[in-house]
Amino acid sequence: MSRIITALSEISADYDALFVDLWGCVHNGVTALPAAVAALQEYRAKGGVVVLVTNSPRPRAGVEKQLDHFGVPDDAWDSIATSGDSARSAMFNGVVGTRVWHIGQPGEEKFFEPLAIIDNPVEMTRVPLQAAEGIVCTGPADPMADPEIMRPQFEEAQARGLKLLCANPDIVVDRGDVREWCAGALAKLYTEMGGTSLYFGKPHAPIYDLARRRLAKVSKDAPTMRILAIGDGIHTDISGAIGAGIDSLFISGGLAAAETKTVTQPDAEALSAYLDREEMMPTYAIGHLR
Repeated sequence: MSRIITALSEISADYDALFVDLWGCVHNGVTALPAAVAALQEYRAKGGVVVLVTNSPRPRAGVEKQLDHFGVPDDAWDSIATSGDSARSAMFNGVVGTRVWHIGQPGEEKFFEPLAIIDNPVEMTRVPLQAAEGIVCTGPADPMADPEIMRPQFEEAQARGLKLLCANPDIVVDRGDVREWCAGALAKLYTEMGGTSLYFGKPHAPIYDLARRRLAKVSKDAPTMRILAIGDGIHTDISGAIGAGIDSLFISGGLAAAETKTVTQPDAEALSAYLDREEMMPTYAIGHLR
């Protein structure tokens, strides 16, 4: 059974660095969560390093702007690793070809701006599905629409053997009190239909490699046993941490608030039943990051 704690400070001295999820942990998609911000500020003041590890399809600079907009101060974190940057690195190495059909929302053009860290990046061109060599999915065009609306286009893409690059493996996210679909839901559907989906965010290894590089750049790399991953996604944050051999702190009051009967703290029996059902065992659990 995961150990239920009441505050990050109970365990923080055991860790040199935190890999912290954003949505549902540090902000709710609308505004910063003050107790979480305070906990991270306190951790950093004592010498800890905070790397924000997010499945956002945005480049790091875009996430920084978003954090400022939400009111998350700079002194609550040291660096950022995004699923978007991890996926962009692969994209500019040509994993889905050079002519791609983009599934996403307006204003995501920066995703296709070359990364300085890639030598000789391939030149990407966005084209209609009928002319595409591959698919880049940064998210649904309409995050409120059932992913099934993509089935007709996916049938054509799958028949042609197109690979889908998923820039955000999250299935859903809560924007305030509204639950929205993410790119991971479309990638899941495409895979279930027999297509090939490529993932670069949590729980997959590339984003943890990127997070370690970000950590080493701002401080120094820490032993795996001295890193704690924090998140509310049982199949992204917690599964990814387990796969990377990293201890984890599950925020039960995020995506699984109803299942764990979390108001301030999770109900112990409900939490245990939920973790058993999902076949996941985080090291620790807490209602909300504080």
